[in-house]
Amino acid sequence: MLWKPGGVYSSVVKAASYRATPTRRRARLNNLLYNNSVHPIMGSSVLDKEYSSEQKEGVSVGGGVQDTFGEDSATEDQLFTPWNRSIASGLELLRNPQYNKGLAFSQRERENHYLLGLLPPAQLTQELQVEKIMNNIRSYSDAIQKYIAIMGLQERNTRLFFRVLIENVEEMLPIVYTPTVGEACQKYGSIFQHPHGLYISLKERSKVLDVLKNWPEKLVSVIVVTDGERILGLGDLGCQGMGIPVGKLALYTAIGGVRDSACLPITLDVGTNNEDLLKDKFYTGLRQKRATGKEYDDFLNEFMWAVKQAYGEKVLVQFEDFANHNAFKLLERYQKTHLVFNDDIQGTSVVILGGILAALKSTGENIRDQTFLFFGAGEAGTGIAELIALEMTKQSNTSFEEAKKNIWMVDSKGLVVKSRLESLQPFKKSFAHEHEECHDLLSAIEALRPTILIGTSGHGSTFTKEVIETMASYNKRPIIMALSNPTSKSECTAEEAYRWSEGRALFASGSPFAPVTLSGKTFIPGQGNNAYIFPGIGHGVVICGAIRMHNDMLLAAAEGLAGQVTQEHLDEGLIYPPFKKIRKVSANISAAVAEKAYELGLATRLPKPKNLLTYAESCMYSPLYRQYR
Repeated sequence: MLWKPGGVYSSVVKAASYRATPTRRRARLNNLLYNNSVHPIMGSSVLDKEYSSEQKEGVSVGGGVQDTFGEDSATEDQLFTPWNRSIASGLELLRNPQYNKGLAFSQRERENHYLLGLLPPAQLTQELQVEKIMNNIRSYSDAIQKYIAIMGLQERNTRLFFRVLIENVEEMLPIVYTPTVGEACQKYGSIFQHPHGLYISLKERSKVLDVLKNWPEKLVSVIVVTDGERILGLGDLGCQGMGIPVGKLALYTAIGGVRDSACLPITLDVGTNNEDLLKDKFYTGLRQKRATGKEYDDFLNEFMWAVKQAYGEKVLVQFEDFANHNAFKLLERYQKTHLVFNDDIQGTSVVILGGILAALKSTGENIRDQTFLFFGAGEAGTGIAELIALEMTKQSNTSFEEAKKNIWMVDSKGLVVKSRLESLQPFKKSFAHEHEECHDLLSAIEALRPTILIGTSGHGSTFTKEVIETMASYNKRPIIMALSNPTSKSECTAEEAYRWSEGRALFASGSPFAPVTLSGKTFIPGQGNNAYIFPGIGHGVVICGAIRMHNDMLLAAAEGLAGQVTQEHLDEGLIYPPFKKIRKVSANISAAVAEKAYELGLATRLPKPKNLLTYAESCMYSPLYRQYR
């Protein structure tokens, strides 16, 4: 590799000849790239006179998290890893999204890095660039146009992309995540412009490790992987499901603070059973039916062990939008050998448990005294139920099996009861209790009189007026959660829940709803969005170097989320904290997860920081531009 005059930096380090400590490597890198030296533990920075006073003092980005320019220290492997990078000058610099700053390059940087004449003479601050981008995005009336615009920015200027997300998280979350990302996946073949992440198909069997080696970043901490079989409530989208891992990892960085270069989105293309896609001339994936059985299992197994070989014991693998019959199996198979997390099963469980714990603050009741009824008994519903039972066990002397007796399920055939045991899928059987059959949701509510109703059915408008009114007739403050995504699949709207319960319901949904004014009082519906949870959990396991995910770490995350809900929030009808404080919420969840990992002996980054919350905040990714020498 050749040194390019005026380049940001160019360096080759070989394991055989250079065994630098992480601190020395980081210091050397920063001396080359920035006028900045990084504290090896807390990641605090000592900035020279070329930085602005704003940067010297630390900038509050997204809910009070201070930018200390030290986020890389948390996600860098403490063991020596060979690395090789070259960032060039001129057009090559402008075309590299990691380092491009557009019109924010200073005159000195333009002179030093051969940019003169390649940019218009005007110089814009990053703040003005954010304003410009938001003006452009707001000019579009169609959500998918907004999605294309913001994802195009990610391809051009990474730090600006994340600053836009962080500073406008409430506005941008529905664009880069649910519900717009669902539409983007459906149209992925038509809007595909630039590849994100890795596509590993059945064509690469026995070569998966080689494919992983093609990814340019070697210090990967978080992988989000999907096989596209159950994208949101939209079904099998095959290879076009890549929009989900890309969107999730954008939130890992924007909300959780995990360094974006440490994130890797992956789609495993094992075919699709979607006939429309197979006939679509713009479809981007394999044109074959889905692999099943041994072929599928062997391919997934090769992938999981290749990931471990490529990135080590501490890489977090998040399974995303796998179908029920594979999701539970994969989680059970690999949770003892890998650091794995299933957002549909575990992430949804944690965010809903957190909302329930917060809602119970408002009613003054205990979770062990509640009766739960789930409408929908798939991976999301049973996963939530399992974690609720664990929390009930933790808060009382009740056994896990005894706690499950307070949790009931309604599936497509009615109430899940023991008389149906032989026909039930394995993950439903532990929630089959002795009771007469009820063939619909309303009759189950009338028979069981639940205090909490949770919808995970994927079917819209199923919490009817009669259902809500019946719940309200049995409970002073009924807790109603309509969690199915996207908005069209929600079991009821916020307005319906409040109006039909005469304003007494404590409501949360999976998709966002606008505030509702009823009889002069405004209610702010909570959104039980997994974005509250998975970024904080991911950051937590990264900063402590966890090697496994334990259920107690998930409970700690739920309790950490509930702890961020104040009485003021509850008075407004919120059972989740406002998204404008999401980075602060994620830092608290991260610290809670890391604390539990250290307590369980699953953390490897030693010694343990004295203040985990401060450490978590200091390790969060900052989108502010660096100044180049």
